[in-house]
Amino acid sequence: AFEGFAAHLYGMLDARVVIDEVTRAAVDGGRDAVGRYLLGLPDDPVYAEFSLEAKCYRPPAEGETPNTVGVKEVSRLISRIRHRQFGVLVTTSVVARQAYEEVREDRHPIVFIAGRDISDILIANGFNTVERVSSLLQNEFRVG
Repeated sequence: AFEGFAAHLYGMLDARVVIDEVTRAAVDGGRDAVGRYLLGLPDDPVYAEFSLEAKCYRPPAEGETPNTVGVKEVSRLISRIRHRQFGVLVTTSVVARQAYEEVREDRHPIVFIAGRDISDILIANGFNTVERVSSLLQNEFRVG
């Protein structure tokens, strides 16, 4: 269910995002969703394709170290994108500093959406209460 939510969330971030498919876990080829990003005008579209990877990690309890998305997970996404494509990684947690710095240093085309970004996107789209978020999850993704 988180894969579908992550794809929906990325679409909420920008109206130019088109989600083509949320893949089945058993045959996803390392991608949880695939889509296109509109670069051109709507009546003469040019698209950049993307692969989306979703990582849902339990938040840490008080005093615990968070489960982070590390180099291994990010490398897996990078290996799935081809020429003129980009990757999107959505996580309820955080991206490890080393993984983030390597991606930026090597100029890999990866968009990171982490825990706080998720709440910011939801709030910007009117899901600013526990009840509204719960309703979204129950009605759209059968969670809860």
